[in-house]
Amino acid sequence: MSTGGYKIRNKDAIHFITFAVVEWIDIFTRKDYRDIVIESVRFCQKEKGLIVYAWCIMSNHMHLIVSARDSNLSDILRYFKKYTGKQIIAEIENNKLESRKEWMLGQFREQGQKNSRNTNYQFWRQDNQSKELYSPGFIVQKLNYVHNNPAEAGIVERPEHYLYSSARDYYGGNRVGLLQVDFL
Repeated sequence: MSTGGYKIRNKDAIHFITFAVVEWIDIFTRKDYRDIVIESVRFCQKEKGLIVYAWCIMSNHMHLIVSARDSNLSDILRYFKKYTGKQIIAEIENNKLESRKEWMLGQFREQGQKNSRNTNYQFWRQDNQSKELYSPGFIVQKLNYVHNNPAEAGIVERPEHYLYSSARDYYGGNRVGLLQVDFL
């Protein structure tokens, strides 16, 4: 079975994965679209066996450090991307206040036409970055990368101040983040 570009060979391993929006469109500047992603991750955790160790949603991409209980990580990620893409497109179509609606839908439609597996729109890029976390040092490197992303982008001063990241769980002491996290 194809992994849809995830290159997940060791299905029992923990993986660092980056999903980017086509044309790097800054979609996640809006809370409604971020909330769709959060709810979908929660569903995948509860119903599909996704284990989340770290995560971060940026304006046009997201990072995950994840594994799966039942060794079906590729299937979970494929489901996640398909579902969130459809839900976000529907939200854009129905959002009367979205000033970028026609432009964004045009971009998603154009990218969908370039992909023979799509019928209308493509939301996520095909070229996901997937890396197996094979050593303690590599785990720490990727964990720091995920958590420092918002601070390095100038969004927050400190990683734990960013709401849409597991840095709050790792650095926050008594704070609880938006998603359940299994600590590495």
